[in-house]
Amino acid sequence: MLTVRKSQDRGHADHGWLNSFHSFSFAGYYDPRHMGFGNLRVINEDRIAPGTGFGTHSHRNMEIISYVLSGELAHKDSMGNVKGIPPGDVQRMSAGTGVTHSEFNHAAGQTTHFLQIWILPNVQDIAPSYEQKTFAAADKRGALRLVASPDGAQGSVTVHADASVYAGLLEGTEAVERPLDPARKTYVHLVRGALRVNGQPLAAGDAALLENEASLALTDGRDAEVLVFDLAA
Repeated sequence: MLTVRKSQDRGHADHGWLNSFHSFSFAGYYDPRHMGFGNLRVINEDRIAPGTGFGTHSHRNMEIISYVLSGELAHKDSMGNVKGIPPGDVQRMSAGTGVTHSEFNHAAGQTTHFLQIWILPNVQDIAPSYEQKTFAAADKRGALRLVASPDGAQGSVTVHADASVYAGLLEGTEAVERPLDPARKTYVHLVRGALRVNGQPLAAGDAALLENEASLALTDGRDAEVLVFDLAA
């Protein structure tokens, strides 16, 4: 079964300094039909205005991934990490027993556009940790590049969860086909552009939710950037 969730059906909050779209229930947006998918709990598409950001706040027992699309995200946390996250980088923070951090856009005249992703961990109360890696566009061109996995395979960041995340760039005749385990869930989030997922057309911000499916086909990309989540059911 494949279900399409349209971009315009997501939750939306415009705080002036932050324009955010919520794929799943989050903060002031609540929809009991969209509380997550498998162990994927949050995908927020955030745009942070210049000179603003999220002040210091805390997390606990969550795997948090930041995927920057444009601009740069300045990260500072209670583990001592002070990092800039540019496009092409994937940041993973395991909150574990508890961590505080802040995220800012310090660039004048440039909006920071990124995805904030939360995945439920399969271990509780571990020591907080941080990881950040760069994934070249060439490795994602016409392919799905593993960027996060439980064992850090293929140079991906390590998540303490039964989940893997892939990133791809597709244009024109470039296509990806891969078998799926029907006992698991697959979530396809189109970051930008246009794409067909198993023949179904998606536009930027749309998602395809796959359950009991044996295969995945990504075709007909037009400036498409896509994230594919392999998730515990």
